[in-house]
Amino acid sequence: MPILNEALAGNRNVKARNFRSILSEVQGYVSSTYSNLLSAEGEEQIRQLKNYMSKYVEDNGLAAEDLTTVELVDKLYEEMAGYSVLDQYLYRNDIEEININRWDDIKITYSDGSKKPSKERFKSPVHALDVLKRLLRASKIILDESSPMVRGHLNNKIRITVYMPPVIDDDAGVCASIRIVNPRQLKKEDFIRYGTATEEILQLIQAVYRYGISVCCTGATSSGKTTLMSYFLSNLPDNKRIFTVEEGTREFNLVKREKNGIVQNNVIHTVTRDSEDERMRIDTEKLLEFALTTNPDYICVAEMKGPEAFGAQEAARTVHAVITTTHANGCEATYYRMTTLCKMKYDMKDETLYELVTEAFPIVLFCKQLEDNSRRIMEVTECIIHKDQSREIRTLYRYQIKKTETSAEGKIKITGEFVKVNPISESLVKRLRENGMPEEQLSSLVK
Repeated sequence: MPILNEALAGNRNVKARNFRSILSEVQGYVSSTYSNLLSAEGEEQIRQLKNYMSKYVEDNGLAAEDLTTVELVDKLYEEMAGYSVLDQYLYRNDIEEININRWDDIKITYSDGSKKPSKERFKSPVHALDVLKRLLRASKIILDESSPMVRGHLNNKIRITVYMPPVIDDDAGVCASIRIVNPRQLKKEDFIRYGTATEEILQLIQAVYRYGISVCCTGATSSGKTTLMSYFLSNLPDNKRIFTVEEGTREFNLVKREKNGIVQNNVIHTVTRDSEDERMRIDTEKLLEFALTTNPDYICVAEMKGPEAFGAQEAARTVHAVITTTHANGCEATYYRMTTLCKMKYDMKDETLYELVTEAFPIVLFCKQLEDNSRRIMEVTECIIHKDQSREIRTLYRYQIKKTETSAEGKIKITGEFVKVNPISESLVKRLRENGMPEEQLSSLVK
């Protein structure tokens, strides 16, 4: 027998009603009486609104099957002032992305790479659109017919891109991609357990970046680039100063390390600011320009996707260790991608720009999410500059796929192995030695 709320249990003349009909009634009451509290964000204002809703529910004998009065009020609040079916996903540690294809089609991407449909959905196209508009309100962005495609954020951890009619079908209601920055700090053991890389590969990349060699992580969206970059940054010595540059929202969370009340590590997090007023706008290029005047040991440019690539390679060629990401289909293709991005800043010859970016970023690692949703570092390369200034892209490690199998349930499983192809070059060994790498550590890398 279903559990009824206290109002129904105490009064046999009261019948349980459909939740949606209760929502409609309470929503009309709250909208006309306490509309100012619906957009409130403070704990006290939220508590007041819930108290008013609870009193209305009790005074009018409202009851819903399977819900206590407290549960009913909480669910009513989520629908009216919260984010409806999205609330259960937005703040979890094991979810990376929520993709809304239409009001009745929501897909969830989990941290392990798996993608599953949500069991719940919005009640209608209008309901879906209303919830997404509410979500965007946090970034003061208006979604309407005059601006049917918008991007925004909810606090520093959630990025949102939303579409509405007329750029999508009317009966779809809304389409959205909600990217959630995973707050978990993965360790070396996690990457090894997940099969992302071997300990040897992780140690190489960590070591070369630690001793001043700039690195670029390349690959498609959701291939694990940012998570890897965060790991390398978090393992730098506390006495080194780290400067991060991100666009719009902050994804990196380099945990403040304290001892006896004194902060031990040196971290500066910066984000861009958009504005219609050119004088108020602060872009990635401007942050990079200022970064070079704050004496950083390491600079992190979250992503190169425009003219800021030129500034990133300039920083990397002026004794700063830079780590960054970009979108490309492989290690060698990364340099051509960088060349194209740099040309957005200055119309220089492709050959000149290619020489600059290959000098700036000697180490490139290509990340990929495979068909079975596993993430792998598919290749690690070193760009060697010979005495005649010719370039050689040498593969250091490669992931070789051995077999792809499909189970009776339709699940795909890919097996393979990491192969060491070449050692690092003598010129890189020389740079690492000059940058202070201990001889014992250097010898282990060469082996």
